[in-house]
Amino acid sequence: MSRHYHARPTALTRSPVLPAPAAPGGVRQWKWVQGISNAGSHVGAVLGPGEPGASCARDGAAEVFGFKVINQYEKGIVFRFGKMLPDLRQPGLTWVNPVSDRLRKVNMQIIVAAVPGQEGITRDNVTVRVDAVVYYRVIDPVKALINVQNYTFAVSQVAQTSLRSVIGHSDLDQLLSERDKVNAKLKEVIDAPTEEPWGIRVERVEVKDISLPESMKRSMSRQAEAERERRARIISADGEFQASKKLAQAATIMSADPAALQLRLLQTVVEVAAEKNSTLVMPVPVELLRFFDRAAQPAALARPQAADAPDTASPPAIPAKPLLTIPAALPNGATVGT
Repeated sequence: MSRHYHARPTALTRSPVLPAPAAPGGVRQWKWVQGISNAGSHVGAVLGPGEPGASCARDGAAEVFGFKVINQYEKGIVFRFGKMLPDLRQPGLTWVNPVSDRLRKVNMQIIVAAVPGQEGITRDNVTVRVDAVVYYRVIDPVKALINVQNYTFAVSQVAQTSLRSVIGHSDLDQLLSERDKVNAKLKEVIDAPTEEPWGIRVERVEVKDISLPESMKRSMSRQAEAERERRARIISADGEFQASKKLAQAATIMSADPAALQLRLLQTVVEVAAEKNSTLVMPVPVELLRFFDRAAQPAALARPQAADAPDTASPPAIPAKPLLTIPAALPNGATVGT
């Protein structure tokens, strides 16, 4: 069994709505709304007991008699026959003349506006795309409502043009590494034309993203890799230099005391044996090497002295050849042979 609630018709309003579904007997029932003609979206609605729309209808009735509600985060400005009254209406319930006055409410909260990505060329001729976000609020509702037609759209346009200007006056390295300075400069540029004439103060500006071309990304990657390699080589060379200085100092100290060198040799043997290697290293004592060195020095000195001594021995005698005698007269047909 369905129940239908009907509002009692009054002399002010009698607004019929669409007919309700047909009853079981086949007779359609018309429903009427008790209220007034400018009750907003509630005109023509069927209001039963306990429905949430009933209070809204009563609010519409209150506004007809000039009662307005201003929220805590709003300020009210009254225009009487088109002229602004000097007194601002504070949050709460207020009354205005429903015939001659019109109330305009201005939101005093901080508004967050996203700046669309803007393409620009930096000072070092690099094409980038930058987007940002602006936080601003109204500090003077009269200027915000009187001096500019739509302050939200105006702030958005100023932010876009200012962002392009800041991109053109900055280097790529500054945009990437000095975000705080870029944000401060951008806030100053946007706040200059908005605070004094429009009554709008820019609280904060943040650069969200910087898009670079793919070729520039690859170049920056190679540059970063070369920079890391350069640092690694410098660190390695510095370590070698410091190690050489320490080794020279250690050699000087060990040369003053031969026992220190022998102790260092024994320590090296202990370190090699601790690694459990199958190869056994037998060190040669340094004193033995020095003994061979001292023994080799006299022999090396005697060899040049033997080379410098004069040669007094006479060369071996060469045997004389026998003399050949030739007779004075040779017989016929005889020859002399040699």
